[in-house]
Parts: sequence; C-alpha cells; structure tokens
Amino acid sequence: MNPSANGWIQKFYHLWEHQSPRENPDTEDISYQKIQEIGFIYGASVASLLKEVHISSPLTTFELSKLNLLHLLVNTFCKHFPNKEAKEAIPTILSFYKKIDKNKKGWLEQFSNYKSETSQLERVLATRLQHNNTLLKKNFTSLITYGFLYLDVLAYEKFLTGSKQLKEYIVTIETTLLNYCYAALNSKHKKNKYDRLLLDLFEATPIATQFKTEEKIPSLKVPLSHKERAYILDLCCLAVWDDHTMDQNEEAFLLELCETLQFPTQQLAQSIEALVFLTERNNKKIKLFEYTHPVRQFYKQSANTVKTLILKNRYRLMKELEESGELVMLLSKSTTRDLTKDEKHKVREQILDICKTIPSLTIFLLPGGSLLLPLLIKFIPQLLPSAFHENRIDKK
Repeated sequence: MNPSANGWIQKFYHLWEHQSPRENPDTEDISYQKIQEIGFIYGASVASLLKEVHISSPLTTFELSKLNLLHLLVNTFCKHFPNKEAKEAIPTILSFYKKIDKNKKGWLEQFSNYKSETSQLERVLATRLQHNNTLLKKNFTSLITYGFLYLDVLAYEKFLTGSKQLKEYIVTIETTLLNYCYAALNSKHKKNKYDRLLLDLFEATPIATQFKTEEKIPSLKVPLSHKERAYILDLCCLAVWDDHTMDQNEEAFLLELCETLQFPTQQLAQSIEALVFLTERNNKKIKLFEYTHPVRQFYKQSANTVKTLILKNRYRLMKELEESGELVMLLSKSTTRDLTKDEKHKVREQILDICKTIPSLTIFLLPGGSLLLPLLIKFIPQLLPSAFHENRIDKK
C-alpha cells in the first residue's frame, strides 16, 4: 500500500474489508489510548491503525498521518451508522470538509473536476495535511499544526450528529487548546528565548486576551467530553516535554490542570507514560524529537513557511493591498508601535478576507491556522516593502 499514489483509498477499503471479524474496525472501537500509542494525538504518527498493511518501504510521518486520519474518520462514521457500508463515509467526509471551507472559493474547489469521490477525497486529505506542512523540509512535521489533526476527527463526529454550530465548535476547541498550551509553556520556571518566542506568538493571536489572566490554570469556559479533556492534557504534556525532563513548576502545573479537567492524578501519570514510551521507543521515526528543542523547530519552520507563502503570492497580495488603504496604514503602524486591541482586530479581519481570495493562503482559515496568522501579519511589511513605502510611519 502506498498512500502517496493514486488509488490508495480503494486499497485502504480492500484491506479494511478483508480483516478478520475481530480486527474489523466496523466492530472494534478504537480507544483513545490506541490513538496515543501510534502518536496521532501528538501529530507524530509512527504506525498505522490499519492492520496488515504491506509496504515496500517505510511510510513517512505525512503518509501515516494521512492514513490514520482517514481511518479515524471512517471508524467514526461506522460507529455513528452501524448499519451502513464503510464506503458510504466518503461523501460525508467530503461534505464535512466543504462545510469547513465555508463553501467559498478555496482549497477544495480545485478538486471539483475529479469525477470519482474517492479521487477527490485522496486529494482533499493530502491537501489538508500539506496546507500545514507542504513547504517544510521532508520528514519534518509541525509540533502543533499536525497535533491539531485530531480536531478534525472530533469535529467530524459533531458533523455527523447534525450540529448546526460546527464552525463555532472548531473555534471553541482550538481556542481552548491554545489557551491551555500557552499556560503550559508559561509554567516553565526557566524559559529560553524559543519558549518566549512561542509565547509571544500566542499572545499576538486574536484570543490573546484570554491568555493574559492572573489564573495559573484557565478555567473551563464550556463543558467538554472525556476525549476533549484528555486531548488537552496530552498536548499540554507535549508542550512542556521539550528536553525530555519535567521541572517542579511544570509538574505542579500539570497536577493542577488535572484537577481543573476533573481527572484523577492517575490520568496524568498515564498521559506522561504514553508520551515517554512513544518518544523513547520511536526516537528515530519521530524526526522532530531528534532536535533539542521542538519549539525552536516549530517557530523556525513556521516562519519559513509563511515567508515562502508571501513571496509566492506577492503579486496577488500587492494587488489586494492596493485596494486596502486602512490595512496598509495599520500594518505600517505595527512596524513602529504596538497596535491597539481594536486595530489588531481590524488587521486580523482584513487579512483573513484577503486569505479567502488566495487559495494557497487558505491555510490560515483551517483549524490550527490561526497560530501562523501573527507571522503573516509580521512578515508582510518586511517582504513587500514597496506596498508600504508611501504609508510607512517613520520613528520620531
């Protein structure tokens, strides 16, 4: 099976249908612990959920993530509709991603010419992952954006129940995850410059006001399921696990977080054990963990990604900026002083409007994309100086 070649979804279903009854995902509930064990929760899949996958060469993290994402989506469908065929999941998954895409011109429209829904889905899933990682070096994965893939599974489950507030749900969970990951990073007693860079990156997002709180552990704003709360705990453990050690501040934070999430301390022990087991057993497979500091890797690679996107789309961006006098003025101001809360909101809304018109920039509209938005705002004036020459505010 080759998840990078055409027809891999058909092969996936062939293998699915020929598994023994005890191993068939139609009747097997994939536990959260199993998703932990293969690394999908952390955005670093090291194995396939599908049994008996025969391959000629080891699968990359990208291929394993894509395969496991499909597996979890189909499994979710089969649990919700036990009397339907597994292949009937395909049109519903396409509908789900179209709904996220807001039915406007974006990254899904380019696949409408494919007659086969299977072919469409192959390209949608590849693009879903590539929007997060396509411009990074091969075998590298973004610590946080791939970690957000499980949000697709949670949101798809909501979609199948007929939820009318799907987009609101995604924003709520994404915001909650970012909020707690920020608090986890902030719990470190000794923060190096890369910790502070990522904290600054979080604080530059539109939900920054939620970060600046006197609460050591943010309170839960909405009721969450067991899986959603476990997901928060796992990502927070990952956020502080940069040097494979945990200081007293970090441990105290995680213990208090468990209490806030209404988990016993055994849940934290299990979460840490799962992460330690994954990193120690699969050190060579998880390329990101070969680096001494995953946050540095995330920041540098994300910055390179955003810079490349700006340069590749510079003519379209220049054209859009020419029609946005207020945005140019605000971005110019941002190079000399901190913008007010109202100004930041205006910049965010106008930048997102521009992203909607440029297909390759729709990454910033996807779950996890908001984490990269501050970099886009930061680099536009630097990389497109001619658009700001007449409007730049000189320092006095």
